[in-house]
Amino acid sequence: MSVLVVTGTGTGVGKTVVTAAVAALARAGGRRVAVLKPAQTGVGPSGSGDTDTVARLAPGVTTEELVRYPDPLAPATAAARCGAAPVRAEGVADAVWGLARAHDLVLVEGAGGLLVRLNAEGQTLADVAVLLSAPVLVVAGPGLGTLNATALTAEALRTRGLSPAGVVVGSWPDRCDLAMRCNLTDLPAMGAGPLAGAVPEGSGALAAPAFADVSRRFLAPCLGGTWTGAVTPERGPARPV
Repeated sequence: MSVLVVTGTGTGVGKTVVTAAVAALARAGGRRVAVLKPAQTGVGPSGSGDTDTVARLAPGVTTEELVRYPDPLAPATAAARCGAAPVRAEGVADAVWGLARAHDLVLVEGAGGLLVRLNAEGQTLADVAVLLSAPVLVVAGPGLGTLNATALTAEALRTRGLSPAGVVVGSWPDRCDLAMRCNLTDLPAMGAGPLAGAVPEGSGALAAPAFADVSRRFLAPCLGGTWTGAVTPERGPARPV
């Protein structure tokens, strides 16, 4: 059994799609895979959450959501606003260990960034990773400012004794500017590990078979893909076959 925690340098950087991509490749490789979302915010009781996206993109993967809060806020604030019980790091770890009994890989997708509060006591996804002794995959945006955000996330990991599993650009646009192209070269120097992929923008709208193909071509071998990290001056990530 192995556990991988997936965090972002912020909100909206593509964590869910990257989580689904890693899950899809592991599943294609014959592994039993589970994806756990400790706290889903901004979605009502009958709405479609991140685990629903994962289930659509990576059929056959077990998905589980622990708590859901309707307001699109940090879990601690969202829980307080609706009067619901907050999620605790220990409860998340227990859920992961439960899933691990029947799965080869458990992916834990956080909400927002690494240090977003889960509860009023100030527990975060980093505390979950510490309890699990799990490596952390960092999902970053492509544009200006991503180097600083990635470096800060990496520093937070190091101060807690956590191992970075690499950094993936979660939504690479079809048209990129100079800063984006330079960021692909510079991101590995930010301390979050090697550049482990650059998933094309809009991949989350694909059907499952096409998504699996994109995942394979744009994630590095350390995540089950074939992307070598090659970039082109004009368009960024080279498109392997």
